[in-house]
Amino acid sequence: MQRRDEMIDEKVYKSRRETFLKEMKKNSAAVLFSAPQKVRSNDTEYPYRQDSDFYYLTGFKEDNSALVLVKGKKSTKELLFVQKKDKTLELWTGKRLGEEEAKKRFLVDKVHIIDLLDEKLKKLLLNKKRVYLDMFCEDKRVLHVKELVKEVSKSRTAKYTPKEFLHVRDISQAMRLIKTPAEIELIKKALSITKEAHHKAMKMKKNALREYELQAMFEYEFKRNGAYSDAYTTIVASGNSGNTLHYIENSEVLKRGELILIDAGCEYEMYASDITRTIPVGGKFTKAQKEVYEAVLQAQLRVIDAIKPGVKKSELQETARESLCEALVKFGILKGSVKDLVKEGKDKTYFPHGIGHWMGIDVHDQCPYKDKNGKEIALAEGMVLTIEPGLYLREDDKSVPKKYRGIAVRIEDNILVTKEGHENLSRDIAKTVEEVESLYDS
Repeated sequence: MQRRDEMIDEKVYKSRRETFLKEMKKNSAAVLFSAPQKVRSNDTEYPYRQDSDFYYLTGFKEDNSALVLVKGKKSTKELLFVQKKDKTLELWTGKRLGEEEAKKRFLVDKVHIIDLLDEKLKKLLLNKKRVYLDMFCEDKRVLHVKELVKEVSKSRTAKYTPKEFLHVRDISQAMRLIKTPAEIELIKKALSITKEAHHKAMKMKKNALREYELQAMFEYEFKRNGAYSDAYTTIVASGNSGNTLHYIENSEVLKRGELILIDAGCEYEMYASDITRTIPVGGKFTKAQKEVYEAVLQAQLRVIDAIKPGVKKSELQETARESLCEALVKFGILKGSVKDLVKEGKDKTYFPHGIGHWMGIDVHDQCPYKDKNGKEIALAEGMVLTIEPGLYLREDDKSVPKKYRGIAVRIEDNILVTKEGHENLSRDIAKTVEEVESLYDS
């Protein structure tokens, strides 16, 4: 059986590091750290999750490790620092790979124990002009490297020493914009698990359930099917709670006749899924709910249909706004021409968020939206993004006709940009009114 941490070949990580080194300036060194353990309370910690960029370049999931990439005038070096084997600590916290096993597994030039990082860095930084670090990180390890640079700068034997810091994530996060076939397969696997959970929710008879019971079902289905965690805190927002965009209290009783906005996706082998569906508690949409739902669905389909290489995300945003604004005028919520209303931003009261975001190792993948010149990056083959229009009609908004008040609808899918257009990676998750209602009756 394939080990789960070997689902992407080591040669892929090697290739990524080589690409990273090509982007680095000559006579420089880059230092990336694993994620730190995070304290939950007192002496208990949150479940460990590796730093996304560190994992992207190494495939290594252990904490207390570091990657150092060095680029000279004509040659490069890749060094990985790992925890040493320690039987006593492993008894408490689990097996470590260790230096010798890491040497066998990773296609790097050198593997050292993390205790030697300072000693090795001092030598590696000599005759380097610049250092790549996470410039926005306050982690004590990053700050310590800056202190080491100061120490090295005092050398009287080196021809030159580092005088410039550069942001290491500018390179790694730009690389992550384009997904490889292996990455896309992992996203598809995450979506297949997420699909099962959403469909189970659609089928559930929800008499007197609380929102958190539905949340628990999602988390159970994720883990039961091999996804160790959710990709973000599940949102189960019934009734007017759906009008709070990041509602995570999940404590209200589900009431027949209300809608439930469920934003839930799992993380499989570090890759996220991100799906929102809005379903009726009793299995049937009311007439007003159906009108709002189909308006949002129509907007989403228009946006998805427009996705292809060369299109900009801002153009997709305008397509969504125009479509949803047409519906708001039709419902009697807004009055005037759609063009003028959009120009004046009147629609933003009811659709206040963006049309979507990059998705990959992070559910909100930390990839740039603008290039080095500040220009918006156009869609290209291999990019993955969410498309998630919504309408939010608060129950206390007297400008909204009474029959629509308290309704919140968002529909979200995960889209791959292809050479000729796009592929909806989550197309098998039910979303039309007919599909949702029929699942409830099945």
